[in-house]
Amino acid sequence: MSTKEKILDAALTLFAENGYDGTSVEQIASIVGIKAPSLYKHYKGKEDILNALIDSAETRYEEMFGSENNIGKVPRSRREFIKVTMERISFTMRDPIIRKTRMLLVQEQFRNERISEATTRHQLDGIQRMFAKIIKGMMDEGLVKKDDPKLLAVELTAPAVLQIARSDRQPKCEKECMEYIEKHLRHFCKVYMA
Repeated sequence: MSTKEKILDAALTLFAENGYDGTSVEQIASIVGIKAPSLYKHYKGKEDILNALIDSAETRYEEMFGSENNIGKVPRSRREFIKVTMERISFTMRDPIIRKTRMLLVQEQFRNERISEATTRHQLDGIQRMFAKIIKGMMDEGLVKKDDPKLLAVELTAPAVLQIARSDRQPKCEKECMEYIEKHLRHFCKVYMA
């Protein structure tokens, strides 16, 4: 891991635990094992580190989870839909970088406009638009009953987002949350899939 990557890793952990304002450049440098002035060789300051973290997490999420511009292959069956969706949710809940980033976003969403927008995109708007496209594609294939894909996306994603938030607050409930999400997906499929 390069020094630049170590800085991001340390900053993400500290920001997730202490918040942005509760973390100093000196603390980040100390964890990395460098002096604070050396950190400035890699980043202009704490805000530059924060922006690099957000950019990195967004890229990781786009690659591993998807987005409305990257929905992947439209599932061809109920089984495939549940499998792919649960894989995405598992990544979201268990990936340590995404989990820490989510903790940072939740804490800082009221203090930073960029973080507020990213939080809304990943927990509401973006995820719903992505699943609306997936559901529309499945409707076009005759797998999902004709309905409003945007409303179905809200119905599909809202319980999952709530369970992920619960798991973040109460990590010991992760298994229970995953089971609830899978049960919800199966119910959704039973109601709306042909």
